[in-house]
Amino acid sequence: MNVHNASHPVESKSEELVPSRYALRIGEIDVLVVSDGVLPLPTKMLAHNADPTVRAAWLNNMFLPPDAFDWALNVVLVRSGGQTVLIDAGLGSDPDLHLPRAGQTVKRLEAAGIDLSSVTDVVLTHMHMDHVGGLLVEGVKEKLRPDLRIHVAAAEVKFWESPDFSHTAMPQGFPDALRATAKRFAQEYRNNLRTFDEEHEVAPGVVVRRTGGHTPGHSVVRLASGKDALTFAGDAVFAVGFDQPEWHNGFEHDPEEAARVRVRLLRELAESGEMLVATHMPFPSVGHVAIAGDAFRWVPAFWDY
Repeated sequence: MNVHNASHPVESKSEELVPSRYALRIGEIDVLVVSDGVLPLPTKMLAHNADPTVRAAWLNNMFLPPDAFDWALNVVLVRSGGQTVLIDAGLGSDPDLHLPRAGQTVKRLEAAGIDLSSVTDVVLTHMHMDHVGGLLVEGVKEKLRPDLRIHVAAAEVKFWESPDFSHTAMPQGFPDALRATAKRFAQEYRNNLRTFDEEHEVAPGVVVRRTGGHTPGHSVVRLASGKDALTFAGDAVFAVGFDQPEWHNGFEHDPEEAARVRVRLLRELAESGEMLVATHMPFPSVGHVAIAGDAFRWVPAFWDY
């Protein structure tokens, strides 16, 4: 199946009124952005180093609630050179943290006509539970190819052997859940892991590059074909990061380095004009970056029907 056609209506036992997948092409590369759902989280997580009144003003200006709102959670499926690459895997089963509206990736891939056995490679931007959990859902591993290659930075695997949460600012329960999920994932998929140090070409025009910051092995994935290019930024960029790139997200293990990574990446994308997709940008999270004074501006792409 050509994923470029996967945005068309399909037969489904439970039709969803809100679109949950969006297809586009980057040159000869087929791309499908899939919503894993949303994560209701406290607004303080957006900027735990910001003045609460300044943070509240930003939320008010964005017509967002003051206490908690739903963070989008997106994954990407790519087809290039005969390979089918899943970039991140969503939350999976709810890890007892009351996140029932996420964990939809497997269901939505199947609704789009994507057979899990067709996936040749998985790229992980990092090993937080909302990026690896979909691979731990009961029955999923049996549907995947035994020779599935899972690409992840070596620094990321090393970090989760003894993770440091001293610079994060997460709600109660999250560190334990993140630690347990990463440990279980590393155990279950040990034989499938293909680690890299700084950069690795996964498929033709599909290059994963370690940035660090959010986690020591956090990576971004750049798709390039012909004159077109798109970067999947993982958790390097959040919605607030354009206006306030120096604000620290609560999930960042090295917030100061994460801010440097964010500014550098946004500058690169503003200069090149290439497209951006990120895990927690509002679905379908396809757009461009522009310079706005000392900060940046998010320019959503017009939907292509």
